Amino acid sequence: MVSRFFIAVCVSLLLAACDRAPTLPKLSPHDVIVAFGDSLTHGTGASETSAYPAVLASLTSRTVINAGVPGDTTTSGLQRLPAVLAEYRPRLVLLCLGGNDMLRKLPEASTESNLRLLVQTIRASGANVVLIGVPAPKLFGGAPDFYTRIAEDMQLPLERDAFNEVLKDHRLKSDPIHANAAGYRQVAERMAEFLKEAGAL
Repeated sequence: MVSRFFIAVCVSLLLAACDRAPTLPKLSPHDVIVAFGDSLTHGTGASETSAYPAVLASLTSRTVINAGVPGDTTTSGLQRLPAVLAEYRPRLVLLCLGGNDMLRKLPEASTESNLRLLVQTIRASGANVVLIGVPAPKLFGGAPDFYTRIAEDMQLPLERDAFNEVLKDHRLKSDPIHANAAGYRQVAERMAEFLKEAGAL
């Protein structure tokens, strides 16, 4: 009876540990964060100082490099990622890619595979990763399930809703697929709160 009870307790604890969101090591004031992505990271639709990485830097008092390239797909992101990691040597990378893959109707399987390779490359450099979901470009799209699948399989912190909440509110958009300054500020505020909850700040 005791052994069965002990096993039940152990199983419960293991299940609770699996349900707990992945955490991040605390960043020092000198650690560099790289925001790696496409036009949503670049800040298309607003000024350079209004892009979410710039606002996040001011909110967190950390160096946040804007490594967003408009039009980037997960494939082109894989090609340029090593040089970005070598140049900035970040402690943390905020990975936000996949939107252009969806716009170009590229196979979801290849997008998911590329995102996994991006995560592996970042981790191999010694940096941690936060995955940011990009909503599908359709009404009530939301971030596709592959973001959740990657986060669960690779034990990654996932911010699934920051851009989804902004891009379904016309007051926060500069065009159908990009935020405006107010929208990027909201994303930055959500990311700052997310990083605090994950233990990075």
